[in-house]
Amino acid sequence: MKEGIHPEFREVCFKDVSCDWTLITKSTARTKDTIDLDGKTYPLITVDISSQSHPFYTGKQRLIDTEGRAEKFKKKYGVRRKKS
Repeated sequence: MKEGIHPEFREVCFKDVSCDWTLITKSTARTKDTIDLDGKTYPLITVDISSQSHPFYTGKQRLIDTEGRAEKFKKKYGVRRKKS
């Protein structure tokens, strides 16, 4: 293998923001955010949905609109004018 071309494989914290659940695993994903857990600092990657909050795994349906999809649609398309 060539030296210096492979990303660093390190412990990273993935945090599900919808249910405040964290998972520490190894990853090459890059991020500038960090989090302190159990006296150790980990790079932090936030996710909207994980196995702890997805309806398929939990059996519960939750309405999560973290990105404001309805507002984005209204802003993009707004009220259409009728053609005369």
